[in-house]
Amino acid sequence: MSNSQVVSTDWLAKHLGQGDVKVLDGSFYLPVEKRDADAEYAAAHIPGAQRFNIDTVCAPDSGLPHMFPSAGDFAAAVGAMGISNSDTVVTYDGGKLTGACRVWWMFRAFGHAKVAVLDGGIGKWRTEGRALENTVATPNAANFQAEYNVDMVRSIEHVLALIEQGGTEQILDARAAGRFDGSVPEPRAGMRSGHMPGALNLPYDKLLQADGTLRETAELRALFTEAGVNLDLPVVTSCGSGVSAAVLLLGLRSLGHEANQLYDGSWSEWGSRDDTPIVT
Repeated sequence: MSNSQVVSTDWLAKHLGQGDVKVLDGSFYLPVEKRDADAEYAAAHIPGAQRFNIDTVCAPDSGLPHMFPSAGDFAAAVGAMGISNSDTVVTYDGGKLTGACRVWWMFRAFGHAKVAVLDGGIGKWRTEGRALENTVATPNAANFQAEYNVDMVRSIEHVLALIEQGGTEQILDARAAGRFDGSVPEPRAGMRSGHMPGALNLPYDKLLQADGTLRETAELRALFTEAGVNLDLPVVTSCGSGVSAAVLLLGLRSLGHEANQLYDGSWSEWGSRDDTPIVT
């Protein structure tokens, strides 16, 4: 791969069909977007792509949306998709890289480094007139071994301790500015508005160009710096439910910043409780 974090549509077109290159549709949409990711996948997807639904490959009965599954459950789900530890995984989506980045981070957190996001997603692929299909082949099951890296995913207890006791980790919120400052209500019912004390804000879509591809390195660095992020210190990213926060992680990794984590529960957890501090 030309970049360890993203691959171009040209790269994927050249390597599509190779036995050790596996493609996943990780599309995810909020209810307000009124899009059905499963139906869109069934209607048209990149040839050979399997569907990775983050609402299916998740912790059951957690009470929160698409929380990280156990290592065993992740390995079983991925193995059923025909993916082994020797494969290179390319994940894409039909939106603004959110679902693809969530899937990318899950693979990395479960010990699989040979994974990248398709730059521009299926939108760019489609615009370029590349092949699509609407048939789904059942893959041969593969053996996948997952080793969970707990340091890549943060819990509410960790974030509470960080706020109460201080530390070097910076909290970076990927939500839109209105949701961050509390001037716009949350899309999920029952959520308080605002942000965590001391958190910084960088809306995830600012990292993308008009065609949905990731901005150049210099532009990414400027965006993080302007948001107040010290790129010499660790970063914990958050968002509405731990999905778009992964776009910020993609941007940070593209800058060579590896000391970063995802707050899995994000605002779905923080904003629904009455014992978490909130600033507006």
